Amino acid sequence: MSDFATLADLTGAETYGDETQPRMGFFTDTSICIGCKACEVACKEWNVIPEDGLVWTGESYDHTSTLGANSWRHVAFVEQRKPMRSDEADGDALRWLMSSDVCKHCTHAACLDVCPTGSLFRTEYGTVVVQEDICNGCGYCVPACPFGVLDKRHLPRLGSDPSEVRPREDGRVWKCTLCYDRLKGGHEPACAKACPTDSIQFGELGELRERADERLHKLQETGWNGAQLYGRDPDDGVGGFGAFFLLLDEPEVYGLPPDPVVTTTQLPSMWVTTAVAAAATLVGAALAFLGGPE
Repeated sequence: MSDFATLADLTGAETYGDETQPRMGFFTDTSICIGCKACEVACKEWNVIPEDGLVWTGESYDHTSTLGANSWRHVAFVEQRKPMRSDEADGDALRWLMSSDVCKHCTHAACLDVCPTGSLFRTEYGTVVVQEDICNGCGYCVPACPFGVLDKRHLPRLGSDPSEVRPREDGRVWKCTLCYDRLKGGHEPACAKACPTDSIQFGELGELRERADERLHKLQETGWNGAQLYGRDPDDGVGGFGAFFLLLDEPEVYGLPPDPVVTTTQLPSMWVTTAVAAAATLVGAALAFLGGPE
């Protein structure tokens, strides 16, 4: 049994009533990702995201390196001296692992727990969205995310000298919305629409999990090396992902935490401990005052 509330508890009829929708999400099958970056481009075009990734990183063909305020999709390129299948004995084998990373839209999202303004909210589709118009830039959600997804946007600013460009902080947090505006119009997210191999699959989460189980079984039967599902289990440390993955190696190889846990899990006990410590301090101070020399 999971320690977390179900999504029905989080987005039930008491919140959206007749507008409640099935939980939607992504299943990213990295075994058929070709690294074309069509998802990155489509995401930027539809959501009008500023350019980035123009600096040479030396990380193969990966020039964005990580998710951020200006990269809501990030295609990782990992070169390995490892055979594609476990029964291959070629010691000089080379394979490329490519994966399009995105916000996980966690069932229990720590970013929602810490947001003081309600800028972050859970939609009727079970996704997590930032309302930039009411984000106050406090940044509490940035360290709360166990995946490092949320980020403040930095934009160039012209000084008095037009040739002088100084960094300016936009001040707000940005991340993937799972194309909430497109969902409201009955369309699939831009990244899934643009993916030429169907590596990014969009749909009802329950159906995607069944599809992922079948795909994993097929890869394991044919001896693919390291095939595993990441974020599919609703009983994991974040209650399951709304955007989960089929990987061909351990999560750390892709820059993902191996066992993510909601960072706010211990908050209730921490508040109790803090209250007890504060009370003990006050009592100690009072006793010291009362028992002091007259």
